[in-house]
Amino acid sequence: MISGSARAPRPRLRARLRPRSRLRGAAAVPVLAAFGPALLGAAPGGSGETVSLAGSGPGQRLDVTLVQVVDPASPADEQGPAPDTSTRLLAVRFRLENTGSAVYKDSPAPAAHLLDTAGKRFSGLNSPTTAGDSFPDTVTLSPGGSAEGFVTFRLPQEATAAAVQFALNGGLADDVGQWSLP
Repeated sequence: MISGSARAPRPRLRARLRPRSRLRGAAAVPVLAAFGPALLGAAPGGSGETVSLAGSGPGQRLDVTLVQVVDPASPADEQGPAPDTSTRLLAVRFRLENTGSAVYKDSPAPAAHLLDTAGKRFSGLNSPTTAGDSFPDTVTLSPGGSAEGFVTFRLPQEATAAAVQFALNGGLADDVGQWSLP
């Protein structure tokens, strides 16, 4: 189930496997922001879409499911420093299932990115939130194993989330799963 803030309706997700663009960095983001919604088909049911991704090494394959989006998410430690009012946290819950023949050992946070409607890209963080348990720094899954956890993003208050991406090998593999957010 996908959940947003209490004020917003549930977002519809659209997911698609896409090859990594030859356009890198700043050049790729505006193209994605402009054409991404047109290139991505609507996911059946609008949630729980699974994308099968290959890694750079032999036998590396993972089914990645975007399970939940929490926007805004609250920091888990309310006793910490005063929150920065110019930014907010957004937490995305992923389910990872090793469908390959090799052991998956990677860090999910840097493998995930969030794109906003202005074309800015935000890297995933291992910041705990009240949304639920974050992934550990490193996840190790034998073939057939699975894990679920949150990846957190810090973005400006005024930013509108457009898409979430995930790729194996610390986000550097050629296969990139992308889920569009309304």
